[in-house]
Amino acid sequence: MNTKHGRPTCGTALPPFSSGHKLPMFALGHVVATPGALDLLDRHGLNAASILQRHIYGDFGAVCADDRAANLAAIRDQTRILSAYQVGPDGKSEKLWVLTEADQSVTTLLLPSEY
Repeated sequence: MNTKHGRPTCGTALPPFSSGHKLPMFALGHVVATPGALDLLDRHGLNAASILQRHIYGDFGAVCADDRAANLAAIRDQTRILSAYQVGPDGKSEKLWVLTEADQSVTTLLLPSEY
């Protein structure tokens, strides 16, 4: 994954979710969220389930092509999978990360500042 200090360095928001996958691509395990992620979702009236659905069906959000390819390899190789979603109106949106651990035992919703 293209990162700087463990954070994605590329990508823009993708168009609305559409997946060609009929089944989830990987397991989420236990789902946890940081206080900042919960606050962000609450402020924008979003349910975590819709974001998690995008994540497991291969819509990795605001990641570049290299990071998308890295996520697909991570699914195959059982390493960490990172999605990044822009939440909120254009110009004022905030980034929300969804991180599934390599063993797929835990998926965490968090803000980049909470990493």
